Amino acid sequence: MNRQTTTAYQLTDWLPTTKREVELRGWDRLDVIIFSADAYVDHPSFGAAVIGRIIEAEGFRVAIVPQPDWHGDYRDFTRLGRPRLFFAIAPGSMDSMVNKYTANRRLRSEDAYTPDGRHDKRPEMPTIVYADILRRLYPEVPIVMGGIEASMRRLTHYDYWQDRLRPCLLADSPADLIVYGMGELPMATLLRCTESLVSGDEQVERTAFRRMLCQSPVRQTVVLVPKQEIAGGIKADDIVLNSHAACLIDRKAFAENFRHIEEESNRLSPQRIVQQVDEGRYAVVEPPFQPMTTEEIDRSFDLPYTRLPHPKYKGKRIPAYEMIKHSVNIHRGCFGGCAFCTISAHQGKFIMSRSKASILREVKQVVAMPDFHGTLTDLGGPSANMYGMRGADAALCARCRRPSCIHPAVCPNLNADHAPLIDLYRAVGAVAGVKHTYIGSGVRYDLLLHPYKQPALRQAAAAYTRELILHHVSGRLKVAPEHTSDSVLMLMRKPSFRLFYDFKRVFDAINREAGLRQQIIPYFISSHPGCSPVDMAELAVETKDLDFQLEQVQDFTPTPMTLATDMWYSGYHPYTLRPVFAARSQREKLAQRMFFFWYKPEERQRIQSALRQMGRQDLIARLYPTPLRSASCRGGKGGVPPKKHKRS
Repeated sequence: MNRQTTTAYQLTDWLPTTKREVELRGWDRLDVIIFSADAYVDHPSFGAAVIGRIIEAEGFRVAIVPQPDWHGDYRDFTRLGRPRLFFAIAPGSMDSMVNKYTANRRLRSEDAYTPDGRHDKRPEMPTIVYADILRRLYPEVPIVMGGIEASMRRLTHYDYWQDRLRPCLLADSPADLIVYGMGELPMATLLRCTESLVSGDEQVERTAFRRMLCQSPVRQTVVLVPKQEIAGGIKADDIVLNSHAACLIDRKAFAENFRHIEEESNRLSPQRIVQQVDEGRYAVVEPPFQPMTTEEIDRSFDLPYTRLPHPKYKGKRIPAYEMIKHSVNIHRGCFGGCAFCTISAHQGKFIMSRSKASILREVKQVVAMPDFHGTLTDLGGPSANMYGMRGADAALCARCRRPSCIHPAVCPNLNADHAPLIDLYRAVGAVAGVKHTYIGSGVRYDLLLHPYKQPALRQAAAAYTRELILHHVSGRLKVAPEHTSDSVLMLMRKPSFRLFYDFKRVFDAINREAGLRQQIIPYFISSHPGCSPVDMAELAVETKDLDFQLEQVQDFTPTPMTLATDMWYSGYHPYTLRPVFAARSQREKLAQRMFFFWYKPEERQRIQSALRQMGRQDLIARLYPTPLRSASCRGGKGGVPPKKHKRS
């Protein structure tokens, strides 16, 4: 339950969500109305709140309609009337299909971004559902889509839930524009451009809005237009992808497209991307903005968030909020480039770090919360230990096309200095009221173990490792080796499992020295492209030898616009166009997943049978050395029961 009190705030401290709240602010009109598929939590970790606060900071009047009823009574879509500039659709901080279904296409136990975890407050693909309703009700009002759902569907993409390729989302939706990636900079620019179309209380018409987008394109946006309306026509330096029709008949054509999309998402000087969607229309993807500066990202995080759910949810639990309410995000972006991750496609690989002053201001806000008892649950980001890291020579970064700065090896130009993080942790720990600061985000141990040529970087990495293990682990440290097979890890863009052994030795040694009994929580994935049943069997043996019992793990879920999904669907690696095996059927996926649970009596017979068919009786002997006792009763090394680790 949300135990936060709102006595220190007035209702007008939140962005308005109803006509009454609009009137309480003394407004007689709205410039932008946001329809959000998430509950309204006024917090910098919730996308609709961030965009709403940015619109407000730019001097415009904005309201948020959270989780409108789409079942046929459309009053939630008409209560606030017509906005002066445009409608905006924020489909949620998490992709709606991933949020709703497991890798087995089964309904998840709860919707983490909905009060009390209810499933009936969010449609599948709210970007399409909300836009259809708004277009019927307001045919002449511009509609702008954003968020992770629209970002990852901005070009031809594979839809796992329908098992087919789908075109740019604008082809399936009557919206006019996609804002992709992190929305602060493109939204601020779009507001100013749209405002220039009218004066006073005039309202922007859709025709004028679309004409403006063709004549004066906004960076980091996507439009769907006839060829003759492409701004400047198709230019020599545009990247023209294989058409959607070509992708439908040739999976290799689909694979070829991905390399260009990924590279341009992670370049400092990207090019425009153009793709023919149907007989007469083209999706035009304008290049993204440069990575946000420290001043720009500080501005976004320093906006006047209450950091609380809207008062309408009093007495209700919003699971995603409960998880992050006592945590602080210190940076955006990730240069890991993991094949199964969407972060680089959405946030980019360049790290955008907040200033220490901005972070400390937010920490003090958390300390002032009535139910804060001294523990910050996370001080992290997409990868906790990338804060402040960048290329030593910016000119080299400007020419770089690598999707990862650390795979297949750490870039020699990367200044991976952990000293700023140590300084930040200690500054946060010195804030009155903070007793513990834990790192709940994943840590890249390959950055900690890399043999940097500069002694200062090696020393800082060793000092950070010690600081992390001694002072910032709440009993369990999350790391993500993801697999044990080097061939699978190469496709995942993850380091060799040998590094995990090295890190575990360091972790155990520091714990022994300090008299601590902390655990490492390793995360693993089954059915990733390139992974065979033999690879999973060997994973089972290696993790058993380490005394790990993996109770909750992740079966690979194909999500739009990731390298792994492209390989899984197309059967080719986009960078080499060589064939890649993938476990596609439910039977194949379950046959891999069962090896995670070698210790369960009900899986033993199936696993032994599978290993005999593979001709790997040697693995049977290693997994089940004693034929009479079940693996679940076996003691760990030294008589200590095997550890049980859950995948969160």
